[in-house]
Amino acid sequence: MPHLVRLTTAVMTLALLAGCSGAQDDEPAPSPSSASATPSATTSAPSPTDTTPAPPPASQVREVPPAQWDAIVGAGMVRPECPIQRRDQLRRVDLNFVDFEGRTRRGHVIVNADVAQSIQRIFDRLFAEEFPIRKMKGVEAYGGDVARSLSADNTSAFNCRRADQINAPFKDSPHANGRAVDINPLENPWMDLRCDCWTPSARHAERTPGRGKILEKGLVWRLFDREGWIWQNIDVPDYMHFDTGYPSRPFGGA
Repeated sequence: MPHLVRLTTAVMTLALLAGCSGAQDDEPAPSPSSASATPSATTSAPSPTDTTPAPPPASQVREVPPAQWDAIVGAGMVRPECPIQRRDQLRRVDLNFVDFEGRTRRGHVIVNADVAQSIQRIFDRLFAEEFPIRKMKGVEAYGGDVARSLSADNTSAFNCRRADQINAPFKDSPHANGRAVDINPLENPWMDLRCDCWTPSARHAERTPGRGKILEKGLVWRLFDREGWIWQNIDVPDYMHFDTGYPSRPFGGA
């Protein structure tokens, strides 16, 4: 009997630990296989503590968590001159994506509430088509420093940039309003006239086909265009960038 008690306690402990686990950004996305397994006819019905929790949906639009909002504010991305002043103006879109090694990962972008559903549809399709993305997280993870985020090949959206990194007035800026997204910056650089150089790197500046690159009329271009977004909406080449219009205004879709 003591052996049976210890065994039962161990099983319940493992089940509880499994129920508390969850995928984090840049970690493998959860597999649905464990949740879809069907017990055999000879297996008794599992107790509630033995049930494996269902995996999260492939994508999800939700409020920005308070802790993340605090990090965004702490990184200097919300200031008196910025158009975004309240947490409820933004949404977090949790997404699965395929990285350059072919693995399914979990990431997110922070966007204006009025473009969240559009971004969800676009990136769901990119995931289905296995378009490779290096990484995907909020710019606050880089202290609000857009140069660091670009150099890390990070796909991101909202950022009211600091004064030495802006290229548009705060109130008009698509990024400051959460209505712009930069995808795979290393593969899709932009021409920064302040240094007359390709940023973050000139390696992939030529618009020839390649993994993770954005080309006119290509897959990424078509998906954004269908939703009413504009590619490199600026006077210089900016291959990573899509926005909904300049100056930024509430988005009504295509």
